[in-house]
Amino acid sequence: MKRTGPGGRRDRLKDAELTEYLWYKSYDPGVPRSLEPYPHKTIMDVLLEAENERPDYPMIIFQDRKLSYKEIVSESDAMAAALAYMGVKKGDRIAVLFLNCPQEYIIFFAAWKLGAIVVPLNPLYTEFELEARLNDIDAEAAVVLNLWYPMVKRLQKKTSVRNVILAEFDDYTVPDKEKAATAIEPGDSWWLDLTRKYAGKPVPKIEVGPEDTALILFSGGTTGTPKGVMESHKSLVITGMQVEAWFREISLWWDEKFLVPLPLFHAFGIYASFGMALVQHNISVLIANPRDIKGMIDTIKSQGITNMGAAPTMFISMLEYPDLKMGDLKTIRMATSGAAPLMRETKEQFEKHISGRLTEGYALTESGMAMLTTPARGKWKEGSIGLPLPDTIVRIVDIDAGTSEMPVGQPGEIIIKAPQLMQGYWKRPEETKEILRDGWLYTGDIGYMDEDGYIFLTSRKKDLIKCGGFQVWPREVEEILQEHPAVAEVCVGGIPDPRQMEAVKAWIVLKEGKSVTAEDLQKYCREKLTGYKVPKHFEFRKELPKTFVGKVLRRILQDEEKSK
Repeated sequence: MKRTGPGGRRDRLKDAELTEYLWYKSYDPGVPRSLEPYPHKTIMDVLLEAENERPDYPMIIFQDRKLSYKEIVSESDAMAAALAYMGVKKGDRIAVLFLNCPQEYIIFFAAWKLGAIVVPLNPLYTEFELEARLNDIDAEAAVVLNLWYPMVKRLQKKTSVRNVILAEFDDYTVPDKEKAATAIEPGDSWWLDLTRKYAGKPVPKIEVGPEDTALILFSGGTTGTPKGVMESHKSLVITGMQVEAWFREISLWWDEKFLVPLPLFHAFGIYASFGMALVQHNISVLIANPRDIKGMIDTIKSQGITNMGAAPTMFISMLEYPDLKMGDLKTIRMATSGAAPLMRETKEQFEKHISGRLTEGYALTESGMAMLTTPARGKWKEGSIGLPLPDTIVRIVDIDAGTSEMPVGQPGEIIIKAPQLMQGYWKRPEETKEILRDGWLYTGDIGYMDEDGYIFLTSRKKDLIKCGGFQVWPREVEEILQEHPAVAEVCVGGIPDPRQMEAVKAWIVLKEGKSVTAEDLQKYCREKLTGYKVPKHFEFRKELPKTFVGKVLRRILQDEEKSK
């Protein structure tokens, strides 16, 4: 018997059916332990299957404009032919800077048809950040929304980008649009000029398989320098199949309207849209500006949205929208929270407004969309990030060496083995070896497993506060403070302290019209927390720094503190 990995157990995924892991007993009825063998297909095959079955059925809706599967296929064929004429070939990297719009879907499929690798980048990058990312990947082409065209042009000579394609938000919403409103420099191309010129032109036949790289996604950089995470074509298909199996009893093929407020440069947004939604042939309803809460709620009502995924801060913003009425969100039967911890109060309040359950998923960019998810129907446990999905194996190992498996209920580092993990970091073999060991993804997150197989996340290794010889997990303190009736948002972290090495500090955003003092909050915490866990310092702020998807940037707050 081959023995590898921590604990010396057999690690092959086919053992999922043979090993009675703790979490299996908590699966909803009908959820399989394994979906192996997975089909030998890419997400492009899924697209073509859907087009063959229902060519005129809408795949996406953008500002009330419906684009069918047939349109997406034909438009992506035309763009693929254009890219091929420009010299794009298999393995080339194509940088994409967009807010959610139809062109983003089309360019993904166009690039994939040529075997190129799509690199969606955060359009809110500074010029310094964008230049670094373009040079990291040696981008061959950049496809950009007009808002960021000037910045790309200023940087182009400092990068390997040879071709620039400009798109505008209304390219697919203004009928018979004749020309771009943006002045385009010589040598560059307007999106609609290309799709019209190359419509019906042959697309080179390139062999693209499940193991080929489809995406490079830059990790959020919340704990260090962003790294390019290479994701395969099969990871999209496998993730979609796993999520479909998990929610099979309550989800509908074809008939779901899935709201997409998450940007497609984020793993959650991409895997929800190209994995889950496309595999189930859901209609994706695109939200370009997720901070327009009124517009998002209006879209939910007018489109009859049935499913959505978002970060917790987005659910909080919807709940705090002053004109939200009971019934506005009742068409939503399913909702999933990810990218940051979901607090109990947020879950309970949001579920009062919808007709189903708000579940929570856990993943890293390095693992795809979801590795663990709370049950669709089964028991919800406060503080738990859920159960491993089919074909996903989770272990809790010692923090220092990462080789000894911890007993049930004891915290350690969460490590994961699954068929859809990243291929590695782009051009960073040493860092890849550090996080991927014998097929196990070392997440850097600290948590524990209970007797029913539920995983509880306590902190990241780097977020652990070492306070006078004790260990404090930020999430535990955040959950207590979040329950205070005056607190809207909270972030807890460690700051330098001459006596304790680190002291616990809480950054607080108060609810509108509410007031509370630091002393009041300390007293509140002492009623529920051991003394060393009670924050020594409080800072009241109008807002917390966040990523584009709403993940609080603890590191920024800690850096601000160090610079004082």
